Parts: sequence; C-alpha cells; structure tokens
Amino acid sequence: MDTKEEVGLASSLVSNGCVDYKGRIADKRHTGGWRASPFIIVNEVAERFAFFSIAVNMVTYLVGEMHQPLPDAATHVTNWIGAAYVLTLLGAFVADAYLGRFSTIITFSCVYAVGMVMLTLSGSVGSLRPPHCTRRPCIPASTAQTGFLYCSLALIAVGTGGIKPCVSSFGADQFDESDQTEAVKKYAFFNWFFFAINMGALFGITLLVYVQVELGWAWGFGIPTAATITSICLLAAGFTKYRYQKPMGSAFTRFLQVIVAAVRNHVKGVENGLPLYEVGTKESDIRGARKLPHTQQYRFLEKAAVITDPESNIKNRWKLCTITQVEEFKSFVRILPVWASTIALAISFAQLSTFFIAQANTMDRNLGPNFQIPSGSIPVFSSINALIVVPIYEKLIVPFLRARTGHPRGITSLQRIGAGLFVSIFAMVSAATVEKMRREESSDCRVSVFWLFPQCFLVGTAEVFAYVGQLEFFYDEATDGTRSISSAVFLSEIGIGSWLSTAIVKIIEKGTGGVQKGWLRDDLNKSRLDYFYWILTGINGVNFLVYLWVARRHKGRRNESGEVELAGQVNGNHCG
Repeated sequence: MDTKEEVGLASSLVSNGCVDYKGRIADKRHTGGWRASPFIIVNEVAERFAFFSIAVNMVTYLVGEMHQPLPDAATHVTNWIGAAYVLTLLGAFVADAYLGRFSTIITFSCVYAVGMVMLTLSGSVGSLRPPHCTRRPCIPASTAQTGFLYCSLALIAVGTGGIKPCVSSFGADQFDESDQTEAVKKYAFFNWFFFAINMGALFGITLLVYVQVELGWAWGFGIPTAATITSICLLAAGFTKYRYQKPMGSAFTRFLQVIVAAVRNHVKGVENGLPLYEVGTKESDIRGARKLPHTQQYRFLEKAAVITDPESNIKNRWKLCTITQVEEFKSFVRILPVWASTIALAISFAQLSTFFIAQANTMDRNLGPNFQIPSGSIPVFSSINALIVVPIYEKLIVPFLRARTGHPRGITSLQRIGAGLFVSIFAMVSAATVEKMRREESSDCRVSVFWLFPQCFLVGTAEVFAYVGQLEFFYDEATDGTRSISSAVFLSEIGIGSWLSTAIVKIIEKGTGGVQKGWLRDDLNKSRLDYFYWILTGINGVNFLVYLWVARRHKGRRNESGEVELAGQVNGNHCG
C-alpha cells in the first residue's frame, strides 16, 4: 500500500475507538452513518409498536377481562410502565460492564419476546382468565391467573428496560462527532429516532387496538409478539454495518469509588491544593475511554484524586482515583438537577395510557353508523402530532432558527426541553376543562371524543420538544464511559413519573373518601377527574419555574480546547 492509500485509509477510520464486527477500527466508508441507522430505527418502530399496543389497552384488559376496578387497573399500568423505564438502569449496567450495547439489545429482546408469548397465551387460553362477566359483581381473577399475567408483564418490563437505554446510544454511536458532516447527521438521527418511536406507537394504538376490539385479545397480543421477534431479526441483519463500543466496566462502581476515596481523604483533612493523580498513558485508566480535562466545579470530589501517600498502591481505586474518573463522576452529577426538574412532564404523559382512555370510554366515539373509534386509540392524537411536527421541525424550523441564532440545531437542548415543559402546562389545563364539560353533559347527549384532541395534541407537542431535547442533552453531557448510563437516567424519569402518578392517585383516593366516595371512582361520571388534572397543572407550573432556575445555572462539560461547550451546543463527545 502506497503512502496516499495509507493516508486515505487513516482519514476514513473513526477517531473514537469504535470497532467493526471483526474488532478492527471502524471504517466510515463501510460502517455506521445512515447505512447502519435504518436497521436500528426499524427495530425501534417494531419494539414500540409492541409496547404501546399493550400499554394503551392494558387498562381495558385488566378491567374487562381480569375484572379489576378502574383506579386499581390504572395504577397497575402506571406501575408497570414505571418499572419498565426504571429497569433501564439495569440494561445500562449490563451494557457498560459486560455485553456492550448491541449484545445487550439482542439479549433483552429475547427476554421481551418470551414475555410477549406468555401475554398472548393469557389472552388466548380461557383458563388463564376469569369467566366472562354476566352480572355484577364479577368473579375476580384467581391468584394463579393474575400471577401468570403479571409474570408476562414483568418479563416485558425487563426486556424493555434492557433495550431502551442502549438503542438511542447505539444509534448515536454510528456517527463520529470529530467528523463535522457526521456530527450534524447525528442530531438529525435523534429527531428521526423520535419519529420512529411515534410511528411504532401510531401503529400500536390504531391498528392493534382495532384488532383487539374486532378480533379479540389473542390476535391483539399475537401480532405484536410476531413484530417483536421480527425486530430481533431485523437488528441482527445489520450487524456487519454497525460500529461497536467495547464494554468499559461499570460506571456505577467507578462513581462509588470516587465517593469513597473523596470521603476517606476528607476525613484525613487532605487539601484540594495538592497535585491530582492521572495515569501517564495516552488513554485513560478507564478501558476504551479518553482522558478528561480538569474542571473547577464540585471541588470536594477532587480529594479522591489526591495522592496522600506516595508509597501507597496507586492502582487501588477505592483509595486513589484518576482525574478522568473524578471528572466522569462530575459530568454525571451535573445532569442530575436537569433530570430531576423534568420529571413532572412524565407524570402528565402517564395519563395518555390511563385516564385519557378512561375518559374516551364515556364519550361518543362513533364515526358514522358502522364504526366506533376504540378508546385505546385515543393517544393517536398525540402520535400523529409527532409524526407531523418532527419532519416540519427538522426540515423547516431548524434551518430557519439556525439562520438567526447561528446554532447548528436552531436552539439549544435546554431551550427545547423548556419549551416542552411550558406546553405541558396547557395540556393539563385543556384536560381539566374538557373533563369538567364532559361530566356536566347529560347522559343522553354524550360529548364527542374529539374534545380530547387538544389535550392529547398538546401532550404530544410537549413530548416532541422535551423528549428529543433530552435525548440530545443527556447524550451530549455523557462521557465515553457513561453513554448508556446517561440514557438510562433520562429514561428512568419516565418510570419515576409513572410511579409518582400512581402515588398521586392513591393520595387523592385516600384523602377524598376512597374509591366509593372520592374524586377518583370506578364510575368516572361520579368522579372529579378535573380536580386531579388541575393538581397536575399546578405541579407542571411549579416544575417549569424550577426548571428555568436550574437551566440558567447549569454549566455544561468543558475541556481546555473549548471543544465541549455549554449544554445544548455541539461538542466533541465520542462513542464509548
């Protein structure tokens, strides 16, 4: 190979250490980019298709087939969704410490598929459900029947938890940010990835909900089961085109080491002014990660990198950490205030699959004389919004804003998140107003289900802005060794928001007289669901003000060359 060929080959190799399926440094001419991303995006469409088809109709299944009270069914669904997203922390740990992102996605997808098969059996085999209810009170499901259903949902939650933190990061890993062309394409990928999520949701809450109503639960659960298995095959089909990261060890362990070492040295009274330890090699002590420059924030943690005894074992990270390890933990700590101040949006989003659907059940859903809109399809108003807004935002609004702000994405990630949180306030105002109107109408003149369109549309708009902004923000702020953990932390807020929704429902139930006399009853027409929505409006309003305070004070990750700028701006992060 002559010199020109060698130079050409070197320039086509990624600069971030990602490898191809043979373990060689990945070549940009043959791997990654948009040649690999479609496999990942199509896989996400199929997975979201399955998950949302279950999520939006599970309340109906629990009430109609398992004979559970509506408030209990709603909280069981939000608890399940919450568990699915909080378990993303497990998926991130496995990916970073042991398997890598691709293998983690494949492994947990198989767990997901087993859960889907069991759910299909629950909907198909009569002995796994209580007898059909002919008169009230209905015969409740037995412990064995409920246990089988919950076991299937648990496996689906574990599968989702393993997949979710890895898919978006694995997709972003296909773009080398040191290449300006690929760096711009990465942010377009985040928008189209979100588009894929909503495309899968759209199919799940229209086609599948209709199938469940018309053909029964066996078909309604069987089709997404087939889609799940197909998605595994689709992702595996692109394995020669991907860029892979090697597992770097558990970031959680490294974080704990920094805390222990810092506390130990603080007890010893060590001063921050002493020299800080770093390995002398080109790469950092964290396998596969580059060194991080020293920053001034969170100075207490730097005690973990102070050499207290030159004769001590410098390889014992429970006593002495490197500057890079300390800075990695600092980067993680920086994102936590933003994470905590965006959870309220997830509480509002949880209503799409619970009380919004319960409202639809009591409204006029007829479209002509021969067709009735399934109540589980109501969240389609939210998904259609995203399918319309994302292409318009990417193709029209971003270039318009970019020309005026000079920012590559039009506005920063933090600004985009703030816009979503602001819109969520009006989504809950709309929900409370419509519910009050619905409840006051006479039973022989039911309100049209299309009155739910504004609240669903606004929730969808809030998600378009906030969700993609969060994808960008948490990926940008992550270091080489914390990509999956950062994505998991972001996704876990959706789960925590679902659990908080459950907690709020239970508090309101107990505080207002219980299921029989309180604001939230089994009979929605005797409930005061609008009061519940006003409480969420207040929570969103306070949360928005807190977020503004946090965002104004947030300092993004920097390095000495200025490569990494304030959060929300283009930076020099790379695949881990």
